Amino acid sequence: MANHKSALKRIRQNEKRRIHNRIFRNRARTVVKQARAKIETGKPENLVDARQATLLAIRELDKVASKGVIHKRNAARRKSRLMKYLATLEAKATA
Repeated sequence: MANHKSALKRIRQNEKRRIHNRIFRNRARTVVKQARAKIETGKPENLVDARQATLLAIRELDKVASKGVIHKRNAARRKSRLMKYLATLEAKATA
């Protein structure tokens, strides 16, 4: 256990931030999962829904990265994977 007053305060701050950040991280994960689920249906008529869900997920990831909850490159990687996944669905729909 910490002995200094400043160290005790830092522990309290870190715990408060961890709980606060968890809300944003979970929201981003949920939105990405929902987007992937809509893409996985693979039906051309659901293409618009999948696109909208992907855009919502990208918006959420950008928001989380701007708050510093996740690293900006982590957000970029997740967005890239999601867009690549959507592009394969769109390629199948047009073929």
